[in-house]
Amino acid sequence: MNTTTTNTTDWERFLTAAHLGKPDRVPVALIVDSPWLPGYVGIDTRDYFLFPDQWLQINLDLLKRFPEAVWIPGFWAEYGMAAEPTAFGCKVRFYPDRPPSIEPLVPDLAFWSQAMPINPNEDGLMPLMLRFYQRMDQRLQAEGLGIRMVAARGPMTTASWLTGISPLMEGLISQPEQVTGLLETITTSLIRWLEAQLGTLRQPEGILLLDDLVGMVSRRTYEKMIEPHMKRIFAHFSGMLRIYHNDTPCPHLLESLAQAGFDVFNFSHKTDIALVKEKMGGRVALMGNVAPLDLGVRGTPEEVYAAATECLDKAAPGGGMILSFGGGISPGTLPENIDALLAAARAWRYT
Repeated sequence: MNTTTTNTTDWERFLTAAHLGKPDRVPVALIVDSPWLPGYVGIDTRDYFLFPDQWLQINLDLLKRFPEAVWIPGFWAEYGMAAEPTAFGCKVRFYPDRPPSIEPLVPDLAFWSQAMPINPNEDGLMPLMLRFYQRMDQRLQAEGLGIRMVAARGPMTTASWLTGISPLMEGLISQPEQVTGLLETITTSLIRWLEAQLGTLRQPEGILLLDDLVGMVSRRTYEKMIEPHMKRIFAHFSGMLRIYHNDTPCPHLLESLAQAGFDVFNFSHKTDIALVKEKMGGRVALMGNVAPLDLGVRGTPEEVYAAATECLDKAAPGGGMILSFGGGISPGTLPENIDALLAAARAWRYT
């Protein structure tokens, strides 16, 4: 089977669903990165980051092994969550069997009131990643492929790596002006970072923003202090495909999040997809929400197939549905459980 043709077809299905349409078959899209891939192929996590040829072959092999899946963002140049924090000076630790960890830099919010937006062409790991994207996109031309999407951690997640989670969350209440200033600086930085990544690609089509911490605040706090930054990022990339990942259960935010300006929502399996469809349907496409750990890692293909079919029955009618795990692919996810997800989408039909 021609890999390029198959992936183009499935990408078109994905785009149709992402824009609230009904493709001939519900697409399957999966967020995949360094927590899963090195273990999946049996290599040291550090080697996945260090050796471009291995990285490229691993990602190309995904297309052959799972030809009907759409990988989000696909050919992802990343060092776990380290890109954004290192640009602000955070310390990173690397390990052989898991993604890097980041140490919060300074918990004092007053310190961050003096911070300036980063320069992605010079700061932290970002310049290396930009060069990597540029070189890999060029090499993929020989395969008739390219990199379509880029990614960034969102404002709250990035801020939490700088200050620590507790100081940030407490500051939302006790020091709102300083938190707002920090989030403004980070939002400017993230827009620059996404623009720089897109600028390395021949035919960029979209962005992925990942921010689980947003789900941990009240609706009032979200709308007052976080929503403006989310809207600013997504509005800046208007006209491109915009995916938002947040796998913290946050049913209280669904209606507000639907106004943020993204096209596709990837969310927690702990939030019933029927509820998400009720609250957000018709405004954003849904990408979910089979349990990634309990089923993707620990379940059987039969259990994954049943759960996937249930999700489709609840949310696919009317369009705007993308089948996925409720979050990224967890470490240890079984390939046959991905096969089961694909089989469920292949078998399901609109009525």
